[in-house]
Amino acid sequence: MDEVRAFAETLPRAYEAVVRGRVKFRVGRIVFLAFSKDGEVMGFGFPKDWRPALVDSEPEKFSLPSPSDMRYSWVHTRLAALDADEMRDLVENAWALCAPKTVVAEYAAARGYSADAARSGTGGTEPP
Repeated sequence: MDEVRAFAETLPRAYEAVVRGRVKFRVGRIVFLAFSKDGEVMGFGFPKDWRPALVDSEPEKFSLPSPSDMRYSWVHTRLAALDADEMRDLVENAWALCAPKTVVAEYAAARGYSADAARSGTGGTEPP
């Protein structure tokens, strides 16, 4: 969890908040990343249309949110199952779902890739 936090803090306009004992990262009021209270599970923004493929591809690593939270663009993962590169990709893409397009474009250009590659969809929000 510490490695994820350290990376998330580097993303433009991202900030940490603690809500009901859970660490969450936001851009403005939109949550793009949240941790379970024990720090073993990370929820992250992810395009709704792609969720089934992600979860089906690696069900030991990824899971869908609760049925009542399926309306959100959200997926869960077990942190212990992720390597560092995969974690950074997931966090960066979740951030790009809710960050302003101009901020994402600047961030992408500074790293040498297109904003479309950094922005994997729209509407990244976390269940309340």
